[in-house]
Amino acid sequence: MLIVLSILMLVCFIFCLMARRLSALTALIVIPTIFALLGGFHAQMGKFVLDGLRTVAPNGVMIIFAMLYFMVMTEAGMFDPLVNKVVKAVHGDPVKIFLGTVLLAFIVALDGDGATIYIIVLSAFLPIYQRLGLSLPMVCCLLLQVSGLGNMVPWGGPTARAATAMHIDVGDMFVPMIPALLACVVWTFVLAWVFGRRERVRLGEGLSWKAVHAPQAQDRGRGPLTFYFNWLLTLGLIACLCIEVLPLSYLFMLAACVALMVNFPGLNQQKEQLEQHAPPILAVSSLIFAAGVFTGLFTGTGMVNAVGTALLKIIPDAMGPYMAPVTALLSIPMTWLVSNDVFYFGVLPVLADTARHHGISGIEMARASLVGQPVHILSPLVASTYLVVSMLKLDYAGNQRFTFKWSLVNCFILLVISLLLGVIPFAAA
Repeated sequence: MLIVLSILMLVCFIFCLMARRLSALTALIVIPTIFALLGGFHAQMGKFVLDGLRTVAPNGVMIIFAMLYFMVMTEAGMFDPLVNKVVKAVHGDPVKIFLGTVLLAFIVALDGDGATIYIIVLSAFLPIYQRLGLSLPMVCCLLLQVSGLGNMVPWGGPTARAATAMHIDVGDMFVPMIPALLACVVWTFVLAWVFGRRERVRLGEGLSWKAVHAPQAQDRGRGPLTFYFNWLLTLGLIACLCIEVLPLSYLFMLAACVALMVNFPGLNQQKEQLEQHAPPILAVSSLIFAAGVFTGLFTGTGMVNAVGTALLKIIPDAMGPYMAPVTALLSIPMTWLVSNDVFYFGVLPVLADTARHHGISGIEMARASLVGQPVHILSPLVASTYLVVSMLKLDYAGNQRFTFKWSLVNCFILLVISLLLGVIPFAAA
């Protein structure tokens, strides 16, 4: 019964999003609530929802204050000289702009957090995309590719979870996968070039920076000393994020307060900034906490475990020697449907136990389980995806349809290169 209920809920959720019958916000809250009631969980629903909200609260708080920080810095004119120089350097060429976007995103991605990528890259480049009229779905797709791959660094969530679940050293697991990951990085740059070529044709070869001057930062900020202070503060913040001096949410809370006090010292000025940036921040934060409701009900009712069990049961015994590639392929839909915690701590150990009987090691299974991460980043359970979609003012379902096929390509590149290099065995020896 629970398996049927969970499958119906997922089908209903996906249909309502893709058919645009419900917004992401309402679908994340209403649909799991209805199915939890149908399953007879009305007495425990409050506890499940609170548990789900606790899981997303740290990310939600971090994103709220990170958005406030970078919006204040943008308003203070910190990025204006950079935008002007970039527009002039690329001569309005979409190919160079998209390649530059991916390069900056991969540099920022070293901290293993998708939200940081979106906030920093879009704070600097969004005015360029808008002035040139570039395709924002393409921008979103490229950033999601980078985020999905950046999420796989050893200090990122999925890699650490896989190593912990298999009781192996994270370095031993990750290092052999570097060539396959680099192949995906190269493909992402190729995709940026392809998108740029398309936009170059659409916008016309004659487009140049002279036709799209970036506005100068006049009467913004409090002078050159403040400008340099803002950059030092931002670089220091990024360094602290990378080495995790303090929790990410607390770092951004402190940084946002300092940014407000330095750039807008008057109380009325600070109030105006908060009022100005509240609407986009509220739009994103509401989606994040709505995702917490979905996660709490989906997990607490046991529906998520039912989905995992059902998928495991359909794997025939004859596939035992091929459990590594089976796990890799299974990780693509599974990590979209369920959270990383559920997949790596709930599903992976069961798959690995089956594989062990056929001579496939835990470290090989751990590597195979990471293949689905480029698609996982599109999951409705990933809070940061709502951030980038909201910042670019895109339709969530439309972004899913546009980006999914390109993320799938990255998954298959990761799998094929890993199989060719023997990092993931095709069959048990």
